[in-house]
Amino acid sequence: MITAEMKELHRSIGVLRHHILTLKSHYGDVDAVRRMTNDLDRLEIDLHDFEHAPPPVVRAVVSKDEVVYVPDSKSDEAAWLGAQDEGLGFHSRERTK
Repeated sequence: MITAEMKELHRSIGVLRHHILTLKSHYGDVDAVRRMTNDLDRLEIDLHDFEHAPPPVVRAVVSKDEVVYVPDSKSDEAAWLGAQDEGLGFHSRERTK
């Protein structure tokens, strides 16, 4: 199954390949151009593999009615030992090293 996103990826790869060939004709077969060509080839292979064996679709189940309980009790101070007071404009205790 090829989705619109995959079609757009194929089109983008074609555009990138055109631009890399333009660079190659302008600068020659230099290392940077060879690396970009290799990266683009790898991207094309990965897209082909993805199309022919896609991973399972992940659908996050988010409920607007889901409530996260945050207790009003004082939190454990030990969890913050050694943390910096960055962004507060002051240090309420000695700085940690």
